[in-house]
Amino acid sequence: MRYRKLALRVVGLGVLVAALGGVAIYISNATAGDKNSATLEVSPKLIERGAYLAKLGDCAACHSVPGRPSFAGGFRMNTPVGAIYSTNITPDATDGIGRFSLADFDRALRFGVSQGHTLYPAMPYVSYANTKPEDVEALYAFFKQGVAAAAVPNVKTEIPFPLSMRWPLTVWRWLWAPRPSPFQDGNLDPEIARGAYFVEGLGHCGECHTPRGLGLELKARSPAQGAVFLSGAVIENWYAPSLRSGGTGTLQTWSEMDLEQFLTRGVNRHGAVFGSMSDVIIHSSQYLTTEDARATAKYLKSIKDASRATAFAYDGSTDRSLSAGDATRPGAMTYLDNCAACHRPDGRGYEGVFPSLAGNPAVEASNATSVVSIVLGGSSTPRTPNTPAQFAMPAFGWRLSDQEVADVATFVRSSWGNRADAIDEAQVHDLRLLAGALAR
Repeated sequence: MRYRKLALRVVGLGVLVAALGGVAIYISNATAGDKNSATLEVSPKLIERGAYLAKLGDCAACHSVPGRPSFAGGFRMNTPVGAIYSTNITPDATDGIGRFSLADFDRALRFGVSQGHTLYPAMPYVSYANTKPEDVEALYAFFKQGVAAAAVPNVKTEIPFPLSMRWPLTVWRWLWAPRPSPFQDGNLDPEIARGAYFVEGLGHCGECHTPRGLGLELKARSPAQGAVFLSGAVIENWYAPSLRSGGTGTLQTWSEMDLEQFLTRGVNRHGAVFGSMSDVIIHSSQYLTTEDARATAKYLKSIKDASRATAFAYDGSTDRSLSAGDATRPGAMTYLDNCAACHRPDGRGYEGVFPSLAGNPAVEASNATSVVSIVLGGSSTPRTPNTPAQFAMPAFGWRLSDQEVADVATFVRSSWGNRADAIDEAQVHDLRLLAGALAR
């Protein structure tokens, strides 16, 4: 009898805690953001500003997919617990955001709360939290009046119960999402502040280039939160490299002009874009104004590490050996047979067409994920008005074994003055399996 009463008390306490938690979550979601919708006077200039900001926020990359109207959603995102799909953000009253007030829009954009529940953080509201009120208004004006309504139903998530319950997302938001606050210039140089507003906010660069913690939260959202900010991170089967100046495999040797060119063209004298960054160029950064591109580059160059990498010094011994017919090093013959025609025996490639491998930050990065993924699956430069010619590297995964890929990647990472670590067969095998899983 005594144990029965104890059990009932424990169950009752559990129900009470769950109820209180549910009430807290309801109140938190219902009260996130301003509930009062101000009257917004929409003008063509405001819509134009919103269209530009939507490009800076890379909204089309997730919310516009081939075969569906623009911004009608449906982009599949694989997560550890199942697939989720981006939503319809056209002004359709049934399937889109046609019924959203300005306050509703702001809650979704900066607070991560929509229609009474917390959004999956695949929507980068953590980064968008610093958006200025006037820019929220411009974005709202664009999506309400500058986008065609599309009656396209949203695709349901493919997450099994109980993992599909949404209340844990609210707890996640409590723990790791910043309290939304408009960006403040502080004491920054005005041009650097302009770049910081883009990089830390709508550009959401840290979502890929900053490591995440155990709860998949960003470990830092600005330089003030530590040297881990923009220090490089693995995302799916790519390594988004460090954007800091200093340390190993960084942009230390890149000038501000190099960064501007890379952001607006996808190529520069040091290398070419690859992986998910190609979509960023196509949908977002190619549209940066000259002023914003310059400010972004200036801001990124202002983020420095105390440690400085040894400056790259070209070593011509590999070129001399290959030219003399010496291909005895592991991976050397594979390189000559498959890579040298474009990247040349001297590893310097052809500027603006086939990137140099000598001194390439992606090649020299401490994490070799991107190098291996490019060899396995190939890559192509984005086609934009700034880069009308598109060049592609074919996939070699179908014809090269794991050991051959490991050998040629190691060869590239240790030739012409590159000093990166070797890659083993097991690493290649794991990345091949991951690439196959992501493709399904």
